[in-house]
Amino acid sequence: MRVIFLGTPEFAIPCLDALLKSKHQVVGVVTQPDKPSERGNKVVFSAVKNYAISHNLPLFQFPKISRDGVVDLKALNPDIMVTAAYGQILSQEVLDIAKFGVINIHGSLLPKYRGASPIQAAIMDGETETGVTIMKTEAGLDTGDIIKVIKTPISENETAGELSDRLAVLGAMALIEVLTYYENGTVTYQKQDHFSATITKKITKEECIINWEKSSREIKCLIHGANPNPVARTLLGNDIVKIYKAKIYTESLSDDCKKLAGGTILPISSSKTGVFVKTSDGAIELCEMQMPGGKILPAKVLMNGRKINVYDCFKNTLQIN
Repeated sequence: MRVIFLGTPEFAIPCLDALLKSKHQVVGVVTQPDKPSERGNKVVFSAVKNYAISHNLPLFQFPKISRDGVVDLKALNPDIMVTAAYGQILSQEVLDIAKFGVINIHGSLLPKYRGASPIQAAIMDGETETGVTIMKTEAGLDTGDIIKVIKTPISENETAGELSDRLAVLGAMALIEVLTYYENGTVTYQKQDHFSATITKKITKEECIINWEKSSREIKCLIHGANPNPVARTLLGNDIVKIYKAKIYTESLSDDCKKLAGGTILPISSSKTGVFVKTSDGAIELCEMQMPGGKILPAKVLMNGRKINVYDCFKNTLQIN
């Protein structure tokens, strides 16, 4: 089949790669317009744009696809359009371009976690299972009929980045199967239970400030759900410290440690044992951290370098710039 692929971040690459290696023909690739880097000193291409250029695929970047892309996309005469984290809402005019319409690879078990951050939200909520859903795209936000679902467990210490990589591969496998259904005329659709739907929005830096009065599990889920972006953070003195990985400390604390305030670095911490921080119900071990202007390092290395010390206390609030 003639396929137009729409995607932007790294999550979309396994699907595009699977299409290119299949018997189907990728007649066009659409990705978001280039944007400046965070420091604003150079233009950053999306992962999909880099892939399309390296494989000599026809590439399109529409500021607003529903306004700017209809004529170009119709000219490609696609049988089907496939989206994977593209990042723009498609109008009905765009949805009607291809013979079989548009299908989307979504990183959750729909109808749960519709919207912009399904993978992050699942981890932050402490879910133990998630998956990918191939759905027929319609005008609503991830409200279309379900075509195929693949489920997978979320491991105890898996980050959003790690889970996203796994789901992307599962999504690519499911996509090729679904295209076969269309070719064979065997595709079936299942309506979503809209009453069970949950909606996610883009995770902000403000939402990733650690509250050390919460439980160890809540804090660990926040840290892993915010990795690699926008990253959980806290304040130590006047420094914003980013936390990338953590583990729940399962041993009992001494009575003296139990009396300490949430956010306090416990005396069981050292450059050999690691960094342990008091929470509302025990302690959490910080595994990977980043000081301002520094690299991401094992937390125990920062103890060894005296960047942080026993009885230092992380604060629950900070000002996000």
